Amino acid sequence: MVVAVEQFILDPAHRGTLQRQLQEIVTNGVLSGRFRPGDRMPSSRGLARHLGISRITVTLAYTDLVASDYLTARGRSGYFVSESAPEPAPMPTPARSESRVDWSRAIGQRFPASQIIARPEDWRRYRYPFIYGQTDARLFDHQNWRKCALQALGTREFRTLTEDSYGRDDPFLVDQIIRHILPRRGIAADPSEVLITMGAQNALWTLTQVLLTQRRTAVMERPCYPALRGILERSRCLTAEIPVDDHGLPPDAIPREADVVFVTPSHQCPTSATMPVARRRALLARAERDDFLVVEDDYEPELAFHGAPAPALKSLDRGGRVAYIGSFAKSLFPGLRLGYVVAPEPLIRELRALRWLTMRHVPGHLQRATAFFLAGGHLDAQVHRLARAFRERRSVAERAIAAHGLQIAGTGTFGGSSIWMRAPEDVASSALAQALRDCDVLIEPAGPFFGPGRDPETHYRLAYSSIAAADIPEGIARIAGTGARLTETG
Repeated sequence: MVVAVEQFILDPAHRGTLQRQLQEIVTNGVLSGRFRPGDRMPSSRGLARHLGISRITVTLAYTDLVASDYLTARGRSGYFVSESAPEPAPMPTPARSESRVDWSRAIGQRFPASQIIARPEDWRRYRYPFIYGQTDARLFDHQNWRKCALQALGTREFRTLTEDSYGRDDPFLVDQIIRHILPRRGIAADPSEVLITMGAQNALWTLTQVLLTQRRTAVMERPCYPALRGILERSRCLTAEIPVDDHGLPPDAIPREADVVFVTPSHQCPTSATMPVARRRALLARAERDDFLVVEDDYEPELAFHGAPAPALKSLDRGGRVAYIGSFAKSLFPGLRLGYVVAPEPLIRELRALRWLTMRHVPGHLQRATAFFLAGGHLDAQVHRLARAFRERRSVAERAIAAHGLQIAGTGTFGGSSIWMRAPEDVASSALAQALRDCDVLIEPAGPFFGPGRDPETHYRLAYSSIAAADIPEGIARIAGTGARLTETG
């Protein structure tokens, strides 16, 4: 039987190459039973003409399929489905069942959606997306990341890619972090003092599980990173919230019963306040005096374009009381889900043991690809490119904000990728955000940063990491116009 060319339909939305798409059509045909052993494939010339593509593309796809034993070549006769091709899997008709479980009783813990910063899944279709934390493809070094990822897939890296490391981290990545990233924050560390995590959020959860119990007290900033509040609530520890000011968390407000203080001193989340060095030293002095630990989430340190960032709290720590969290989410991309903790070895040992119970280790390929990216100097170039672009976008945004009479609430002396804003008088930030969607504009109302039932509805975050500088003025003009209309209508 000859396989008809009409069975080959290219999908314009397919993300792979034409060659890869042809291979998938054939393999899916074989595995579904539509293409059977001995069936003759369309000629490369005829299939290329039917699809309107190069004949060499078809020939290369067929050649790869021969190598993987889906097809066989018979001299001048052409290509045929191999007699030893994988057999179609049996496809039993699935029997649907209706759950009789009372899930309102079966679920032991609930996780409120109010702790999640909501963004529409189709946010990219909005013309003016002032959305935080997303990667701007125009600024990302695709070519070198692809090279590093492919290098990490090479034969020499086979063990790193495939083996169970029994909880160990990639020594190459750990070495790159110790040699090239931590010194810029004034931190010296030994490999035994570093743990690789699945991002900063995973680091916060792991530290919380190890350091806190139901009888211990955790201190957090207000407002703060929403996920931290949720993590602390699930740990069932005692909590205390301290309002931040223009210089971050005030050490004098920390209660004496504190066991662990969670802080973002370099770039407070979400107000952008930077804690002065004198206050950092005061915080460490309080930690020594009252015998508590500090978890430092070093938030966006690489994006300090208004001047050199202040030294990390960890770099000033002489008593071993600070656990430092870093992440590649902003300097590379959030989908990488890669971060790290730097802390004294006894704490890292416990964190590693907990990680082994939950996920064993971070995927080896991600670690090795990132290590190659760092070692090649590509991260430095990437950060430089981001800082230059964000400096321009920030300048454009500040001019537009001033021109339209909008109010910046955060100090913004650090840089970063967002501005903490105050909503117009008598206008709820959530209502402003909802109305702006009809104007093709997205902003982030501040409710999740304050916690359920405690949102003053007075603030929102305006991020510029995902919007071109040329689009910022019009987007801000629409924010101002919508705010004015809502004020008039009461």
